[in-house]
Parts: sequence; C-alpha cells; structure tokens
Amino acid sequence: MSAPPPFEIVSPAKGAASPLVFASPHSGRVYPPEMMEASALDAEAIRRSEDAFVDELIGAAPKHGATLLLARLARAWIDVNREPWELDPGMFEDELPDFARGRSARVAAGLGSIAKIVSEGQEIYARKLTFEEARERIETTHKPYHTALSGLLDKARVRHGLAVLIDWHSMPSAAAAQGRSGKGCDLVLGDRFGASCAPALTRLVEQQFEAMGYRTVRNAPYAGGYTTEHYGKPGKRVHALQIEINRALYLDEATMRPTEGLARLARDIERLTQALAASDWSHLR
Repeated sequence: MSAPPPFEIVSPAKGAASPLVFASPHSGRVYPPEMMEASALDAEAIRRSEDAFVDELIGAAPKHGATLLLARLARAWIDVNREPWELDPGMFEDELPDFARGRSARVAAGLGSIAKIVSEGQEIYARKLTFEEARERIETTHKPYHTALSGLLDKARVRHGLAVLIDWHSMPSAAAAQGRSGKGCDLVLGDRFGASCAPALTRLVEQQFEAMGYRTVRNAPYAGGYTTEHYGKPGKRVHALQIEINRALYLDEATMRPTEGLARLARDIERLTQALAASDWSHLR
C-alpha cells in the first residue's frame, strides 16, 4: 500500500522570500493503515509522540519570507529527524544489513528512525516488523523529505548567499522542567553547543523570545537532532537552529487538544519571524 504524500512545502508570499527555511518534522498527523494494523496502541495513545500543532504555530511564517517544510506522515511512521538506518535489531523478525546503525543512544532509548515506544514508554508494535517494511518507509518518506529540505536550503543559499534553517519541535512539560537551572523553561534553543549556526542567530532568537516574556535555555536537555547536526554548517553558509517549545504553553497534554495559548504563541512566533526576516544577514555570509 502506497503512503500518502510525506510532506508539504509552503512557499513565501510573492516578493517576500528570505533565507529562512522553517521545518516541522514531527507534527504529521497521518498514520498509514498498514502501520495501525501492526500497532498495539489505539489512535489516541499512538499520538503521544507527536509535536502536535507545531505546524499551526509556524503557519504564518510564509507571509514574512520563510519557506515551510511540513511533515504530514506521523513521526511514529518514520522519524525524519534521525539517521535513516538507525534501527533497533530487536524490533525486526529478520536480520538487518550491516549498514544499519543498531547501537546508537537513541536506538537504546527506543527512539530510532522507526520508534519502538511512544513518549510515555508504551511499546508501539504488537508484532515484529520486517526489514522490507523499514526500507519502504525510508525510501518513500525519509529520503524524499531530506531531498526536499536539502533543495530548499541550496536554493536559499544560491539566492541569498546563505540559508537559515529553524527546525521546530515541541517537548513534554516534564522535559521542559529539567535542565541546569532546575526552574524549567518555555523554550530550548539547540545549536549543537555553537557548532550548527553562528552565535548571532541563537542570540537573536533568544533575545526576541525573552523580550516577549519567555524563559529560554540553550542545549539542555536538547542540543539538536540529526537535522541540525547534518545541515548546520556555518562555514558553508548554512545555519541551523533547533527550537523546542514547552507543550504546556499551548496544549492540554492529557487530551492532546490545543488550549487558548495556541493563538498567543502563534502570534509571538510570527513576531519572531518578522524580526528574523528583517535582520541584516551580511555578517553570517
């Protein structure tokens, strides 16, 4: 059975294009039927790993020059913020090829490219998968997503002299309560400890959010995933920053329904987008 379109690209308003590319890899809400047939979880429980409604939070960005790349297939189907062959051998009935990476920390946590568990630790599958099932998900979803993302960044770099990727995520409020200060936070800015983007970009985003009253921290507990690490090459004029949003700001985590905070946060992210689009990027080129 063929999978639905894995992503959607929303282009900037005419004449407003900027170096900005906003990606939401985990807000997809489509769970292919062949996955649900193999799942031990119902349609509600399996959604616990979604970065629910992040695509709506950044939806106004194209009005201000940012291109959007929105995953439409669920993170539990295939996590495009992982290396493609980061697979747990224990999940499969047949032996994985030698090139599969079965010993990473993320695989050990049950969160490889095909996750074993949802965020609350519940196992997703009622049976073993086959390597062919994994290969199909990687070929039809993971690879096309990254082909699209790479193309958008190349286009921005050619047109503007650089590309600025913001990879948008949400985190459980319990995770947001962790970190060095122990006081919790509203947003985590992950720049791979300064390796994935120029310090000026992280500082600008930090200042904009804090001016709006949000508490931000850097790189703890999230320093950036596969996308930030893979594409963030400041020396090659591609800057990548991961932003994790505390779900308590906009979501009832028990029901997975948005709260009144969704509209406010979306407006504030739009303000951030305007500030980024109006920035002088010459010092990053």
